[in-house]
Amino acid sequence: MNKNVLVLGAGVAGLQAALSLKELGYRVTILEKSSSAGGHLKDWDKLYPGNISSSGLIDNLISALDGTDILYNTTVTRSEKSDNGFITEISSGEKIDSGAIVIASGFSLFDARIKEEYGYGIYRRVITNADLEALFRSKEIHKMEMPAKVGFVHCVGSRDEKVCNRHCSKICCMTAVKQACEIKEIWPHADVYCFYMDLRMFGRGYEDLYYEAQSKFGVNFIRGRVSEAGEDKDGKVVVKAEDTLTSRPLKITLDLLVLMSGMVRNTDNKTISDVFGIPTGEDGFFFQPSPLINPTSSDSSGIYFAGSATGPKTVAESINEARAAALAVHKFLSKD
Repeated sequence: MNKNVLVLGAGVAGLQAALSLKELGYRVTILEKSSSAGGHLKDWDKLYPGNISSSGLIDNLISALDGTDILYNTTVTRSEKSDNGFITEISSGEKIDSGAIVIASGFSLFDARIKEEYGYGIYRRVITNADLEALFRSKEIHKMEMPAKVGFVHCVGSRDEKVCNRHCSKICCMTAVKQACEIKEIWPHADVYCFYMDLRMFGRGYEDLYYEAQSKFGVNFIRGRVSEAGEDKDGKVVVKAEDTLTSRPLKITLDLLVLMSGMVRNTDNKTISDVFGIPTGEDGFFFQPSPLINPTSSDSSGIYFAGSATGPKTVAESINEARAAALAVHKFLSKD
């Protein structure tokens, strides 16, 4: 059998899939379109549960993959079926022979500038969850003046038909609660508000952190969408919202507004779909013909999925799915 496997994407799912395949005795080549491995995770600070260092997780995976080829700044341009698998041409012009392919293309973060009513890119004190996590990671947040009031807006770009994203981004509620608690740990006297439609705290321990955010840290949870954000003469952010539990309109002046940008399909999915002839769904994520029984399988023999290529996933789900994809590849290549 052809014991070469091609993995698209060097995020956490791609790295774990490659590691599992290596442990099963396969030769793996990873293609990564950027100049470094880790995907979005390399820009994150800590992960819940456990406050695990994201950089530590990525470093451990890369270290375990010592000797595996990772081709950076590389994309696919063409692929054809062969008698022994696939011949895939990459952006350098090189052709790679592989028996199977794992697509771990990950996701893109919703561009919060599209929601102009929130003022991202317009007002200095409006940032995204990714921007805030970068401040945590760099420790620059400790150099900032303590804000009196901080607001979090959930579901920015998710569950929103106006921007053609009906899907739930899955991790935003948990991320908002985690970040709100971290803000209170740094600035205990700041008032923190979370504006949400409904909280989707589905994981083990998630509901506990939500309770802790209220009982220990005093985070204020307001059920209702923010309709608009403006700026006052002092450069602070003025938000208008409605508390749907009390049916009261709200107007709050904040020192910092954090927008929870959700997961959307990778912008390269259309190209990958065309190259390999595998369809995407209405949401732009890759289509799974059997999401319950064989969630890692595509409708093309020898091509498999891992992680957020098929929809929003947590880190734990991405890692588990990557391991499952590796086992599916092993079963496929050794079926004779």
